[in-house]
Amino acid sequence: MNDYIVTIGLEVHAELKTRTKMFCDSRNDPDEKRPNVNICPVCMGHPGTLPVINKEAVRHVLKVGLAVGGTLADFTEFDRKNYFYPDIPKGYQISQYKYPLVSGGKLSGVALTRVHLEEDTGTSLHDEGDYSLVNYNRAGVPLMELVTEPVIHSAKEAVAFAKELQLLLRYLDVGEANLEKGEMRVEANISISKDPEKFGTKVEVKNLNSFRAVEKAIEYEVARHMEVLESGGTLSQETRGWNETKETTFSQRSKEDSHDYRYFPDPDLPKLYISHIPEFQAGALKKDMGELPWDKRERYKKEFELKDEDVEIFVGTPSWGSYFEALIADFNSDKKLIKLASNYITSDLLGLVKKNPIAWEQKPIEHKSFAALIKMIGENKLNSRSAKDILAILYTEGGDPAKIAEERGLLQKNDTGELTIIIQKIIDENPAVVAEIKAGKEAALQFLIGQGMKATRGSANPEMLKEIFKNSLQ
Repeated sequence: MNDYIVTIGLEVHAELKTRTKMFCDSRNDPDEKRPNVNICPVCMGHPGTLPVINKEAVRHVLKVGLAVGGTLADFTEFDRKNYFYPDIPKGYQISQYKYPLVSGGKLSGVALTRVHLEEDTGTSLHDEGDYSLVNYNRAGVPLMELVTEPVIHSAKEAVAFAKELQLLLRYLDVGEANLEKGEMRVEANISISKDPEKFGTKVEVKNLNSFRAVEKAIEYEVARHMEVLESGGTLSQETRGWNETKETTFSQRSKEDSHDYRYFPDPDLPKLYISHIPEFQAGALKKDMGELPWDKRERYKKEFELKDEDVEIFVGTPSWGSYFEALIADFNSDKKLIKLASNYITSDLLGLVKKNPIAWEQKPIEHKSFAALIKMIGENKLNSRSAKDILAILYTEGGDPAKIAEERGLLQKNDTGELTIIIQKIIDENPAVVAEIKAGKEAALQFLIGQGMKATRGSANPEMLKEIFKNSLQ
């Protein structure tokens, strides 16, 4: 069964961050809890109303297109996509068909077909009893749809792509793309075939609202397809939903083709000639795009020589990347200090935040305090244990790391004379361990070093302890 070729194409919908909806002045507010308050005659499709294009939404999609290396349209238009469903008040959705804003491009190694702009639908609620309710607050919200080529071959590759797209939308500040809020929804078109020249029967799984759901749904469908084909059955081209509780897909309807929607140009909206609009030119768009995720990833690896896992934390969570860069600003490009800072943020500080996130939200550790702590470690004034203890104090209480170290006796002891006295006492108290070391059991030396750290309350330099112990036992 492993000789099947899995082919996946993704369609990703992402709500765009704008003040108002796509074709009217109703508020675009994904956090509104009250139903049907951000609506007006235009987005509700009342007779005689006319839509007006949201310029900022168009600009957002063009920025995405520029970032992925796509071709920005010169001519573009909006079309009516005709189908009946209760959450579409007009009886059609304004979308784009033949002339999308962006064609082609590539993201995370995956070739793109198109990126276009449309309006979102309302939200149907089916859990109130033996009837359904519709909330139209979301109806008409600007919605970017990105379609990939069918070039993805595994669930993990699909998830990696979706995560990179979410990151890009956040870096460009065109959308928050929170899957749990429905601001980004992934649909996967899946087929399997043993013939590399032919696709199998395509099945679409709709509205996957978490990265875990994307991975699990694709894996389930691939296994289902194989089971059906191996048992001699045939697959139907259809649309399926995802049951999060059962972790299975279920049939919803037969898969539509584009001609089923009876697309035609919307007669109420003007055609757009992008080259005639100065603020839509590539130069104008690039001015406020900032650093893209893959550029930052490359810079962190090249300039700072950080571990890949550290880089992904800083790139994947821009707020941590900003904190890291502010922290190392006065290290004068000292690679040793920069790597130390990276290690302490990604392991120790993030560990503290995970245990007590509220403390970080209320009062993060000041950059200068953390930088001072890193410098003390770099100057061998603190060992690892003491540094971790001071960091924990800074996290809960704040303060000056140098003062904390002095008041609590955490400064690393590098005085050879003082350490020699402590070491000699430990040697005198542990003759059996000393005998094992002299007999060639090197591992026993770690016990004595541990005793030395205990005697100095963790403030001794462990490397210096090791050297003095060796010299004293010769």
